[in-house]
Amino acid sequence: MTVDVAVSFLMYIVFLLQPYTSLLQLKRALRVGERLASSASSRSKLSNAMKNSYVKTIVLAVIIIGGVISFWFGLRAGLRTEYPLLTVASGSMVPTLNIGDLILVQGVENASQLNAAPEPDGDIIVFRSPRMDGELIVHRTVYEELHDGVLYFRTEGDANFGPDTWYGSDTWNGMISQNRLIGKVVGKAPWLGYIPLYIRTREGIILIVILILLIIFAEYIPVLFKKQPEQR
Repeated sequence: MTVDVAVSFLMYIVFLLQPYTSLLQLKRALRVGERLASSASSRSKLSNAMKNSYVKTIVLAVIIIGGVISFWFGLRAGLRTEYPLLTVASGSMVPTLNIGDLILVQGVENASQLNAAPEPDGDIIVFRSPRMDGELIVHRTVYEELHDGVLYFRTEGDANFGPDTWYGSDTWNGMISQNRLIGKVVGKAPWLGYIPLYIRTREGIILIVILILLIIFAEYIPVLFKKQPEQR
């Protein structure tokens, strides 16, 4: 079973909800800043800048992007893996993991602590595929063996009829080396992974572009139609 390296739905929740809280706080601060700036003639330029909707939008965008990046790297550090959230993209682990499931991955500091046993007892691990660069696999580890000081794992998908046979670098006797481990699956959220899978399709990209345009129009159309103050 392959997994898709994508921004998870949890990141979208953080992206959508957490920034709005900061947005409201920032707007209040901006109003206070405008009042203070307008009260002093020496700060007239600052006041004009604060009133500029473009400047506000840029500031908010920086806050949102910074929040998402902080969340992602914090999650990576907390779970000790470079891929803490992944989306299931194929069905070889059905019914344990289904297409569209969002899985939580925790890094493994000591590979010997993994439980290698037949379904349902063996740990489900995520590892780099030896057959294709950049491909990640999530399968159950059903057997382990030490060879030349390196631990090797035999893996199998719960929906498959037999164990995997791996060839290439970091493999031995059809098993995968501990050096290719990303981590083990410690949790899942059904269906949530469909969002990052969908936005990578042509239709999903079009939808994202439309949403971005709607946000831009919603932000600036009221400004365009706002009545200008009468000149005296």
